[in-house]
Amino acid sequence: MKETFTVLLISTITATVALAQNALAPLPAPLAVPKPGAATDAPYAPTSILPGGVVLTLYPPGSPYLNKDRVREAEQYNMSQAAPGRVSSIVNIHNPSIEVHTVDRGINTGTAVILAAGGGHNTLNVGSEAADFVPFFYNYGVNTIILRNRLRHDGYNPQTDEVYDALQAIRLVRAYAQQWDIDPHKIGIVGFSAGAELAAPATVLFDDFDKKNSGPGDPLAGITSRPDFVGLVYPGPTPFARNRTAPPIPRNAPPAFIVCAGSGDQQHAVWADEYFAAMLAIRVPNIEMHIYANGLHPGDALPDGSRMPGGLTDRNDTPYGTWQYRYIDWFRDLGFLQKPGVETKAAKDVTAYLSAAPARPAANR
Repeated sequence: MKETFTVLLISTITATVALAQNALAPLPAPLAVPKPGAATDAPYAPTSILPGGVVLTLYPPGSPYLNKDRVREAEQYNMSQAAPGRVSSIVNIHNPSIEVHTVDRGINTGTAVILAAGGGHNTLNVGSEAADFVPFFYNYGVNTIILRNRLRHDGYNPQTDEVYDALQAIRLVRAYAQQWDIDPHKIGIVGFSAGAELAAPATVLFDDFDKKNSGPGDPLAGITSRPDFVGLVYPGPTPFARNRTAPPIPRNAPPAFIVCAGSGDQQHAVWADEYFAAMLAIRVPNIEMHIYANGLHPGDALPDGSRMPGGLTDRNDTPYGTWQYRYIDWFRDLGFLQKPGVETKAAKDVTAYLSAAPARPAANR
């Protein structure tokens, strides 16, 4: 009797669920899904990947930095299959740009972070390593700029073309700082993996770039591309990698925050350490590094068959998943979360460093 009742009950539930499913209306299509702009006879006009973004191309039409044979080609978006409307990555970037997201005046610190996503120079992972940081930094009153730089995959040189895009982005943000309520002395760049290969050179090559782009025909002539701070997140090789000729470090090199996993991401940790060691050797102020014992590089295989996530994800509930709060601690410590117009501790320390005698590299002991 009990078995018969159970069978009847299950049959009734199944029939009820089936009836409810049959009565449900079809799901509507996702709304406001970002899509690339159309290809025309004019240089490609990039579009915003997030609501409210202000998009500016880095170079004027006809700039020698642009590939005139490909500048009209449309970008290609790789959309998330599980999160409708999420742009995971972008390729085919030939008219590089910035996408600006400002904060409300009541919480504005005047600080602006340019986000340089990674992707191995094959794709630009703007989802996890750029777009996700817009609301995160908003909560701290920090303005964000998504850099859409050119890629080796599309025929560009990471050590020249891509680095030029990063430096030009800094100049462009500084040029429009007043219109966006950004403090021109609180503009920096945070790079992830391959994106850090743009951010790290920006700390030492800005003066050379400015001199090369100081002609009367350059609308940004006289505006420095020096970043006021830099973040290197699980970085690729920097100018101080062992197989490269290290450039001279300018005396006004900016403060840096460096983070990576350790033995689980050994090569990137070595690249992180090389940058840190070069700056520490001459005592550049406010260089902070965190190497986490437990962690892998984004995209590396995990034991369960999934892949290690990057960006802001909690990395399977490990301490490495909290690195962004250590970054905020560093930011606050250096004065970047104060109101606009207030001189930062970082700027004061650079001034003091410039007035002191050059530090000699520490001797081996």
